[in-house]
Amino acid sequence: MRTVRLRAGGLSAMAMLAGAAMAGTFQVTVQDSAGKPLTGAVVFLESREARALAKPVEGAEIAQRAKRFEPEVTVVTVGSSVTFPNQDTVRHHVYSFSPVKTFELKLYIGTPANPVVFDKPGIAVLGCNIHDQMAAWVVIVETPYFGRSTANGQVALAHVPAGSYRLRVWHPGLAVGAPAADQALTVGAADQATVFKLAGVTP
Repeated sequence: MRTVRLRAGGLSAMAMLAGAAMAGTFQVTVQDSAGKPLTGAVVFLESREARALAKPVEGAEIAQRAKRFEPEVTVVTVGSSVTFPNQDTVRHHVYSFSPVKTFELKLYIGTPANPVVFDKPGIAVLGCNIHDQMAAWVVIVETPYFGRSTANGQVALAHVPAGSYRLRVWHPGLAVGAPAADQALTVGAADQATVFKLAGVTP
């Protein structure tokens, strides 16, 4: 009888293939406390395994147009670089004083030479030192499983392996500095769906 020995790397590869085979789509419907769908909520699934799979996103940018940030909310993974092109005819002074990422891009037009690297998880609030009405948010996550809800409050996260996770949900209508709400959940091998009610959101 022949004995087959697998190296640790081979076992790891087999485990990854098995996990991929048991991956499904996880759909979340985000509602406010009154049960109405919430558009633009950030939804993400966290776990130790998800953290190991997260890689920096490429090509992320937050532009300034018509004295507004576009997009208003950006979701990136830890270690991602974000550029801030000013496409207005006036200068902007972009800053964040959030503990997760503090930086300043002093008065400029065009695109700064160096992008901003968001190297810690959390939520950074952006502003312009010249135009007080300008505001934006960067949500930095440690997982490849994230998305934003559509007009019906739904977001579908594809290819999520079965396992234990923290489901986290955040919305720009929450109070400034409010963290993402979260709950523990178990994801199965088949497609599944859940409803998450997020309290404290103002229009």
